[in-house]
Amino acid sequence: MRKFLHHIVVILSLNATVLAGDVYAEQLSAVRATDTTRVVKQGEAGAATQLASSSDRRAQRSFFSSFRNFLPFRIGNSAPENEKLLSSVKVFPNPVVDQISLSYRLSKTSTVSIKVMDALGNEVMTLLNQELDAGPQSHVFDTSNKLTNGFYFIRVSAGTETVVKRISVL
Repeated sequence: MRKFLHHIVVILSLNATVLAGDVYAEQLSAVRATDTTRVVKQGEAGAATQLASSSDRRAQRSFFSSFRNFLPFRIGNSAPENEKLLSSVKVFPNPVVDQISLSYRLSKTSTVSIKVMDALGNEVMTLLNQELDAGPQSHVFDTSNKLTNGFYFIRVSAGTETVVKRISVL
């Protein structure tokens, strides 16, 4: 119990330190923004913007920002790179009679492959293999006289992500 409390105290103190570092970086960038008030000619505008953005980046990189990867939770907005490419995969109706309806969401444009696999993992048929735009997707595939009665798996792959759903065919 004592070790557990010690770990909690360490995590809380690191979070407070990171929060203080973020506040300090905000204040520092605000001070620099108000100190650099001068008239910029049209040719110098790009250089002034570059200078301001590089000083902002330096202000945001504090000593404590390296501790962010060690924390079990994040402060502020979640990073968009953690977003899944393929989400909300739904296969209906289940059990399948004559057609399979499939809906899912893509977070960015990618090549999507939808295949039907048997219970042993052998590919029975390919329903779709093409590049699709980001956003919600919906497809209907005709399966009448193509699949025998039994259990199958629908494998939806986009990029490096794969989602498998079980269906039964009547």
